[in-house]
Amino acid sequence: MGKEKLCFFDTKPYDKEFFENYNKDYGFEIQFFEEKLNFRTAIMAAGSKAVCAFVNDTLDKRVMDTLAECGVEVIGMRCAGYNNVDFKAAFGRIHIVRVPAYSPYAVAEHTMGMLLMLNRKLHRAYNRTREYNFSLNGLTGFDLHGKTIGIIGTGKIGRIFIDVCLGFGMKVVAYDPYPVQGSNITYVSLEELCRTSDIISLHCPLTKETHHIINPETLAWMKKGVYIINTSRGALIDSEALLSALKSGFIGAAGLDVYEEETDFFYEDVSNQILQDDILARLISLPNVLVTSHQAFLTKEALGNIAETTLKNLKDYFDGKPLENEICYQCSKDNSCKKNHKERCF
Repeated sequence: MGKEKLCFFDTKPYDKEFFENYNKDYGFEIQFFEEKLNFRTAIMAAGSKAVCAFVNDTLDKRVMDTLAECGVEVIGMRCAGYNNVDFKAAFGRIHIVRVPAYSPYAVAEHTMGMLLMLNRKLHRAYNRTREYNFSLNGLTGFDLHGKTIGIIGTGKIGRIFIDVCLGFGMKVVAYDPYPVQGSNITYVSLEELCRTSDIISLHCPLTKETHHIINPETLAWMKKGVYIINTSRGALIDSEALLSALKSGFIGAAGLDVYEEETDFFYEDVSNQILQDDILARLISLPNVLVTSHQAFLTKEALGNIAETTLKNLKDYFDGKPLENEICYQCSKDNSCKKNHKERCF
């Protein structure tokens, strides 16, 4: 039997480096494409039974239909998030596997890095000293020790970030509709979290319930001067409402590793173009906003885990094994998905 072909979309140099290295143990014939997966590029998967996609690829019904027609049997998502996947369109035709936890420490550490940079104005100090401006005016921050931080979402990343915050001597409160049983986490309502927190950090998945969880109503509950950090999913925040609150001076600062309309910009070099997204352009222009381009995951450890887990997921599929990291549109429904990680979804 020959090597199974793997069609790899939205390839970046670091993707190719790590996947080629780990593929030595798996033996796929990988075709790397720089193009994102969408209804125009899906035909490029013809001749491959497997596709590797990323968080900003488009996997809607049109794409699923084309991939199925091309003979694709399995999609390996090299990420944890899957809000860009139409699972109903895939069900019964194409299996979906993902990387549920590649390095929660990477994201948690990046979150704290953004908070420290915003609070102590490190980005501004860096630019000043490069121009031999050694003035400290306008660089005053505050002690994190003793401050209250509200964590929205207490999955693996949220819990690790809680530990980081506790190490700084911060008081932690959390909101999650599905609390961790038996933990020492102090859970409160979303409103109480907003009203009592000096800093709010988002670590929840994007669902219908969490879409724009930061909106004009929840912003109005918050303390004046609150810091908001988002290293989870862009659409958790109503960007226009956040911009308005920042311009009015109500929000003290925002750290954004994600943005709800990031697909056309993040991971790409558009420095020679005029940015067409006016909200993103205005956010970046503000001195109390720090934007990184969905970078929080980017460590050597995470890239290695992503490559190895993705390739193992795909090998398990072709070897006929149960798919530990498979997910389908029924998985979140109680007792409606038969697999429970012991057999395939269909």
